[in-house]
Amino acid sequence: MHLVEWCRIPTSGARAVEPFEQDGLSLLAIPQLAVDVPGQPAQMNGGDSDTELVVLRRTAEGFEPFQSLPVPGGEDAEFFRIGERAFLATASIRRGRGPYDFGVDSQVYEWDGARFVPFQSVPGFAAKQWRHFALDDQHFLALAQGVPQPGNQPSRIYRWDGRAFEPFQEIHSEQGYNWHAFRVAGHDFLAHADHLAPSILYRWDGTRFAIHQKLADQHGRAFAAFSADGEHYLLVGCILSPSRLLRWDGETFVEHATLDGLGTREFAVLHTESGLYVLRVNFIHGTPAAPTTALTSQLYRWQDGGLQVVEEFPTTGGTDVAVFTDDRGPLVAVSNGLAADVRFAAESVVYRFVEGEDR
Repeated sequence: MHLVEWCRIPTSGARAVEPFEQDGLSLLAIPQLAVDVPGQPAQMNGGDSDTELVVLRRTAEGFEPFQSLPVPGGEDAEFFRIGERAFLATASIRRGRGPYDFGVDSQVYEWDGARFVPFQSVPGFAAKQWRHFALDDQHFLALAQGVPQPGNQPSRIYRWDGRAFEPFQEIHSEQGYNWHAFRVAGHDFLAHADHLAPSILYRWDGTRFAIHQKLADQHGRAFAAFSADGEHYLLVGCILSPSRLLRWDGETFVEHATLDGLGTREFAVLHTESGLYVLRVNFIHGTPAAPTTALTSQLYRWQDGGLQVVEEFPTTGGTDVAVFTDDRGPLVAVSNGLAADVRFAAESVVYRFVEGEDR
């Protein structure tokens, strides 16, 4: 199987792609970090961050606008349900045109039967990603956040009390980026990625999340868990150091393999009748002051006890990848946060995953 481009979506500083189904609609939420300021030099941490998150509706030909939400400095969107209720949690890293204000509330919206409306405002500092998960009939919403500036705050886990999300536990972070909740061998785990502090795997002990093991010293960005050939694996993605594949040994995750190249930003796992695939999206090489954004990202297939590259596809400041389906099969959405010239105006791409020889 391989990727065939299906449609392109004009975006600006796109930081995530969140596909979901609601009330018969096939929707795609894309938060946007910034738009280009006329006359301002290209700078990946510049731009105007008084932006909107776009919600798009899938049609036969691609996607069309459905709703815009005021989400300044948009970094993430997380769709989830609690019972019959549907929510969209959005993360804002900053607002303004420089100097920027990182002390921005992140908004949780609720579906009212026709569109998303404000539900709850959560205070934060340089918010990066929400992750919803459920344990023991409890619903949690975790916010990864932080940037090394005065006013920095730890990442936080919130718990649903039946009416709203209330603070439950703080997780040490210096520049938190991501979460991944998964279950292995009867244990519920929550991985937290941090750029400056170690990325840590936490284990649910029935009352709180306790440290289980360190996953990376620095540069953490993303995780993906999967099972293959009777074993459990965890991918640990890092942007400035090698990304690694770990294997569960019954007690901890141990080194299994290292992925070639740097720049990892996000993973997605795809199970098909022809095998297990993993998509890896790469963000930049170099430094924020002089980044290379036009990179290749990878499609891996699980074979011979490891992940083998079967295809590469172009990304420009790739930030996220998500797998979803329509009546013709799997689709893969990829957000591009920067153009090749480091401008924010770029196109995000949706691919169809089609039958054929791996290339």
